[in-house]
Amino acid sequence: MRKVAIAGFGAIGKVLARRLIDGGMPGFELAVIGARDPVRTRVAVEATLKRAVPVVVSTEIAGKADVLLECVPTPAFRSVVEPALLAGMTVITVSGAALLDHMDLADVARKGGGQLILATGAIVGLDAIRAARLGRIDSVRMVTRKPPKSLATAKQVVEDGKDLMALTAPECLFKGTAREGARRFPANVNVAAAIALAGAGPDHTMLEIWTDPAVERNTHRVIIEADTARIEVAIANVPSDENPGTGRITALSMLAALERLGAPLVIGT
Repeated sequence: MRKVAIAGFGAIGKVLARRLIDGGMPGFELAVIGARDPVRTRVAVEATLKRAVPVVVSTEIAGKADVLLECVPTPAFRSVVEPALLAGMTVITVSGAALLDHMDLADVARKGGGQLILATGAIVGLDAIRAARLGRIDSVRMVTRKPPKSLATAKQVVEDGKDLMALTAPECLFKGTAREGARRFPANVNVAAAIALAGAGPDHTMLEIWTDPAVERNTHRVIIEADTARIEVAIANVPSDENPGTGRITALSMLAALERLGAPLVIGT
């Protein structure tokens, strides 16, 4: 039985914890939960899971399990992930935007004997994109379109003082590279970061972010021109109730990556 730690007990962390506690991940057991405020989180954990689970400060989670499911706020990413990798843990994350600024963590993982896995998250097609990268990718364009409630608290929106809930028509909030988009919308462009890291890189992946009062789901459309194929990917994710900026499928993507670690049969590259 492999022990699993969860860092962060928000919208994603709660889904992960429930599935592990309910026995929905054979071969894995929840050992510990990391949080910024362990005392307050311990109360939330017991109320949500109906049982006690050890809760520690997220930065002290290293070495307390075999696998870490990382879902902390972007600013805390490195402080949680680096010590876990140095302790030889396997870290599964969907924080692609944070990873763009900390690509040296691959060297940290190598040094500590750990592994850092960027799960697919709220997108599809990463297998094909990774394969295309082994040939030649000529262009990557991605358009993200979300309802106002999903972007209302985004870093750039708050800094600009925009009231997205008052919009009656679509508005483009950003157009540029995935790298720049990750800096302006760190909690909202993990999908773009994953596409960039799988394919042509953050400086050659063009991104548009739209808010649209007419849509109810977080949608992503990606078009890639390569010498091996023209790849078109589209997905419309149902927002989670607790955090509209995060699709319900995101947590399940992390569980799928966890399941893959112990699977005798693996589907996809």
